Amino acid sequence: MTGEPLPAPQRRIVLVVACALVDADGRILLAERPAGKTLAGLWEFPGGKLEPGETPEEALVRELREELGIETKVPCLAPLTFASHSYDDFHLLMPLYVCRRYEGTPRSNEGQRLKWVRARNLRDYPMPPADEPLIAPLMELL
Repeated sequence: MTGEPLPAPQRRIVLVVACALVDADGRILLAERPAGKTLAGLWEFPGGKLEPGETPEEALVRELREELGIETKVPCLAPLTFASHSYDDFHLLMPLYVCRRYEGTPRSNEGQRLKWVRARNLRDYPMPPADEPLIAPLMELL
């Protein structure tokens, strides 16, 4: 033994962005992962993966348009917290933004069920492990 530390296992880091979309009544929008997707049936905050060259904010504006048919702008996204979670084959890093200003009515464009939920009730919905730590900061905020 040389006393040198062993190299860390190589695990890719996946950066995704999520949004706590808040309506005029102070409720947060959740989306259910549809059948056929990983973690199907679990509820999550809308968002998704960044495309090459995108900032997290640009990706979130795009994802909200694609997934929910709503429009917002980068200045309307307020960073709140982030999740860092290891899955078996990758590590997920997920910033969470709060958005209260957007145009349009959210609708399901990708077959997911949508539900408006009070912050105090978020724990009533089963979520992916990476989303669960995001609940406490939202409960403090709302």
